[in-house]
Amino acid sequence: MATPPTEIFWQEKTSAVDTHLHALRRVLVDTTTAYQHMRIVETATFGRALILDGKLQSAAADEALYHEPLVHLPAIAHGGPRRVLILGGGEGATAREALAWRTVEEVVMVDIDGEVVEACREHLPTMHQGAFEDPRLRLVVGDALAFLASTEARWDLVVSDLSEPVASGPSFRLFTKEHFEDVRRVLAPGGVFVLQAGSLTHYEIHLHARLFHTVGAVFPHVHSFASHVPSFLTPWGFLMARDEPFETRPDPAAIDALLAERIRRPLAMIDGPTALSLLQTPGHVRKALDRHTEIFTMQAPPSIPRDGS
Repeated sequence: MATPPTEIFWQEKTSAVDTHLHALRRVLVDTTTAYQHMRIVETATFGRALILDGKLQSAAADEALYHEPLVHLPAIAHGGPRRVLILGGGEGATAREALAWRTVEEVVMVDIDGEVVEACREHLPTMHQGAFEDPRLRLVVGDALAFLASTEARWDLVVSDLSEPVASGPSFRLFTKEHFEDVRRVLAPGGVFVLQAGSLTHYEIHLHARLFHTVGAVFPHVHSFASHVPSFLTPWGFLMARDEPFETRPDPAAIDALLAERIRRPLAMIDGPTALSLLQTPGHVRKALDRHTEIFTMQAPPSIPRDGS
């Protein structure tokens, strides 16, 4: 009888006392960049995956369950974005989804860690699917804070696809009120801002709730939604914000018609019924939003310990 391949395991700390063991077939990249520790691995269950500072960022088998809601719900709310700014997004999958819109003329992706982007280009082709070669995409390797401070352009959609605000990591300042004020300044009339906003587990939902109120200190209308991502072991929270109210009970048939007209290819997850479902914020999340109302500032930013606690 043939001996099954030996598996190694990567242990992701999900709380101070809990871990998620991922069986690995092989490790493709394991290095420390100027900004963070990066691994690209091939898992036994979820395929190839990107790990930054000990946190799983996305895995090939279910990354669409993260990237499609992140991009398409705010794009549907806008109706026809032409110019899209992505903060982070190293795998290229967020750019891939933005470029799926026929209305999109330009996507600028700003990621501080060029080593991560290049490693993803080489090792995660099923995630970017050639997005980096699309002439509508401009990649800026640099600091998103500096880019926002200097740009005079206006954007229909700003997508914050940043790694979690790990202590001493590269992104925690981009989860503060001051940063969100910079984002609002660069939105075009009718523009929408969306950000990944953390896990909705009972021991982490306070971060999502505080981000809700931090964004709400800048934008008059904020909506919380979530998508369950199996490789994360949790529903993952998102926030979208703009100056006008969001339609949270849209007609699914109208959304399907919009997508058929304006999306270049079939989507894995998002359609009219799915969008309607995702827009319904669950009761336990609404209660958490009422409980945790403090806001994050540059003087008191969010900071997740590297050990996951």
